[in-house]
Amino acid sequence: MCGIFAYLNYRVPRTRREICETLIKGLQRLEYRGYDSAGVAVDSPGKAVKDDNNHISLIKKKGKVKALDEELYKKDTLNLDEEIDTHFGIAHTRWATHGEPSAVNSHPQRSDKNNEFVVIHNGIITNYKELKKYLNSKGYEFESETDTEVIPKLIKYLYDKRESEIVSFSMLVEQVIQQLEGAFALVFKSRHFPGEAVATRRGSPLLIGVRSKYELSTHQIPIQYNSGKFCLLPAPCPFVNYIVFNLCTHVSLTDHLFLLNSAIIEHTNKVIYLEDDDIAAVAEGKLSLHRMRRQAGEDPVRAVQTLQMELQQIMKGNFESFMQKEIFEQPESVFNTMRGRICFDSNIVILGGLKDHLKEIKRCRRLIMIGCGTSFHAAVATRQILEELTELPVMVELASDFLDRNTPVFRDDVCFFISQSGETADSLMALRYCKERGALTVGITNTVGSTISRETACGVHINAGPEIGVASTKAYTSQFVALIMFGLMMSEDRISLQKRRNEIVNGLKHLPELIKNVLKLDQKIKSIADELYQQKSLLVMGRGFNYATCLEGALKIKEITYMHSEGILAGELKHGPLALIDKHMPVIMIIMRDPCYNKCQNALQQVTARQGRPIIICCEDDPEIMKNAYKTIELPHTVDCLQGILSVIPLQLMSFHLAVLRGYDVDCPRNLAKSVTVE
Repeated sequence: MCGIFAYLNYRVPRTRREICETLIKGLQRLEYRGYDSAGVAVDSPGKAVKDDNNHISLIKKKGKVKALDEELYKKDTLNLDEEIDTHFGIAHTRWATHGEPSAVNSHPQRSDKNNEFVVIHNGIITNYKELKKYLNSKGYEFESETDTEVIPKLIKYLYDKRESEIVSFSMLVEQVIQQLEGAFALVFKSRHFPGEAVATRRGSPLLIGVRSKYELSTHQIPIQYNSGKFCLLPAPCPFVNYIVFNLCTHVSLTDHLFLLNSAIIEHTNKVIYLEDDDIAAVAEGKLSLHRMRRQAGEDPVRAVQTLQMELQQIMKGNFESFMQKEIFEQPESVFNTMRGRICFDSNIVILGGLKDHLKEIKRCRRLIMIGCGTSFHAAVATRQILEELTELPVMVELASDFLDRNTPVFRDDVCFFISQSGETADSLMALRYCKERGALTVGITNTVGSTISRETACGVHINAGPEIGVASTKAYTSQFVALIMFGLMMSEDRISLQKRRNEIVNGLKHLPELIKNVLKLDQKIKSIADELYQQKSLLVMGRGFNYATCLEGALKIKEITYMHSEGILAGELKHGPLALIDKHMPVIMIIMRDPCYNKCQNALQQVTARQGRPIIICCEDDPEIMKNAYKTIELPHTVDCLQGILSVIPLQLMSFHLAVLRGYDVDCPRNLAKSVTVE
């Protein structure tokens, strides 16, 4: 997942050193996302006015932001001590999708060797080959292997072919995005429009942070519309006229909703969330927002919102990594998910985001739970109890597979979309697919203002707090609890289920304290990791309510330790996986006191009979299990449908310690991103 950060100072004198430091710090706040190269674009010395000699310097490096920072100070031509009254700089961390990690494939990408137009991009352009072929036929040469390079080439082509000298930067961008297919968040800079910024998005999140020493004159920014047309390629390209509003003297841009706080909050707490195909332009310190045309029911304004979060909330504190911090935050994050929603005295559960649609949900024919990765596992973990409490069939779907199958969806279905970021591309496409077919859509997200939270009919914000580590931990347990609460709310009037409901509510009441007790096992889990970290493979086995725990635990191990790990349904042991078992194969088994206890014991006997040395996650004081275990991790007992919240934590800790012992960056695993905004 690429990271975007851009900074514009208008009539606020800054040295080039201060500008570069701001850009680099913005990228450092986004490093958790995982990346392979980084770059910045700034004006060359003494060229901050509009003239034929205005130049843009690109500095790009393969590797970490630190390497880019060092490269900036090697550039003798930059004159870092020069003070600039108005300047727009852009910065980017790249996660390779087209072309290997290298300086030439890094962003910003440029239009030509003179750097007339440069752009930073998060997302993927699916029709870049067609655009590249067209631009090649017009004499434009490409230097990178990226899909992004067609964008600056395309805007230069438009600029070169303009019919009038009077053309605005935003008009050119509007014409460009009409030709693009795929997902993108884009920020443009040009030597022809010094001190101006244009940004737009489709499918990938983008927001603007606004800072001014003066009070803002308005907190509602009207969208300007126009239905004019312009033609470049065979497809028509509408563009708009726009009006500007004198709002700001300092604008920052970043492309990530759930980490906007770390990249922006130290500069400003005033932000504007852009919608798909919004175009934001800043010229002469004035911000304008506009679109091609207004859709029915569309909000004609964008609100300036105030972030409540403090910077220290997303810092690591005394922990080694964000992932470790977030594992240990789970007593608080789970409590915050329940806060104000469960009355433990009356056993009443109220999810405010769903209550107006509860009757419609109760009349549905089935529930469809859709997610990717960890969010999919949260749906698997709660499917059994949701079927029990709602007495409805529950389908659990991976978003990509759901779309590949063109799964039938009907008007009386209720579709849940589970996503920590609320920006997961496959889940968003599945959401739009279900909306087109008339189903009621429900969002389960951790990010207020995210695309899923805006586009679903109703939903639940899980209130887990910011999750920075790429490998999700506290969001998983909060999603788990949120879905359990939904089941409790659905079953409130079922007399036959009251005993079961009361048991679960009581279990939720004590859950934060039980999680604290599990976290006390950290050193014991580390000692087990000391024995395992040199292994090449690890099996995690269980069934019933704990099958999802096996899948999620194995995923965590794969994500950050790069060990092969597989979550196995214990009932399938004899159908293939048993062939892997011998004294050299590490096996973690989850055997809790629940309806599958005896069946799991049978699986344990099969493992030990083949000289397997199982590490067993079990309930406290279970001597029958302990005598057959190589090692045990003993957990407090809770109601069966909540046990998965406790049993996943040792696996989260195990993956963390294994990664540290193997010398890997826990928060930034290779090849992965926090929010996957491309298919």
